[in-house]
Amino acid sequence: MNYQFQFDAVFAAWPLLLKGTWITIQLSLVATLLGLVVAIFCAWGKTSGPGWLRFIVNAYIEVIRNTPFLVQLFFFFFALPAIGLRWSPQTAALVAMVVNLGAYATEIIRAGIESIPKGQIEAGRALNLKPWEIFRFVIIKPALKAIYPALTSQFILLMLSSAVVSVISADDLTSVAANLQSQTFRSFEIYIVVAAIYLALALAFSALFKLIYKRTLNYPDRR
Repeated sequence: MNYQFQFDAVFAAWPLLLKGTWITIQLSLVATLLGLVVAIFCAWGKTSGPGWLRFIVNAYIEVIRNTPFLVQLFFFFFALPAIGLRWSPQTAALVAMVVNLGAYATEIIRAGIESIPKGQIEAGRALNLKPWEIFRFVIIKPALKAIYPALTSQFILLMLSSAVVSVISADDLTSVAANLQSQTFRSFEIYIVVAAIYLALALAFSALFKLIYKRTLNYPDRR
């Protein structure tokens, strides 16, 4: 094997790699926050909502969980413009990521909600708490604590899956890598560096989620 490693061209393009990394971080964080909001609402609708809302939520979950993320991405970027709804690559990528995460996280949060003892909910009613107060303080907070590891794993998986958005020319890290590869033909070096960046991002996200847990959910379980 006489391959000569040449990282000079890769490191010379560090501003582009940094920009792509920042866009990946932005997409992932915003999609995580919005996807979590969607998931909490859908989990409430599936466990406590009216029949028509449960039907819509169940249909949404089944469609998203049983179709590839790439197809969903193409639907938002290529199919919707046919009916006049046009988005930039970044916006289409963000919407697709939110919709995808919302479906998967809904089932995780729903499992957490259903793990809350009925007596705990009855205690909230006995204290004359309003329904939204019961859901916020008695149900969703301990539910999030119970399913936090699974939920954060889904968030990290979303960040790694964001590499797919490069196929619609969203300027994320993978898209920058593909452009550099076509210019320098140093595929091996480029994707070693990009893989290292994704690994660093995954570890950084994991550390961030652990910090959030310690600051917000690390309280004694008195159930």
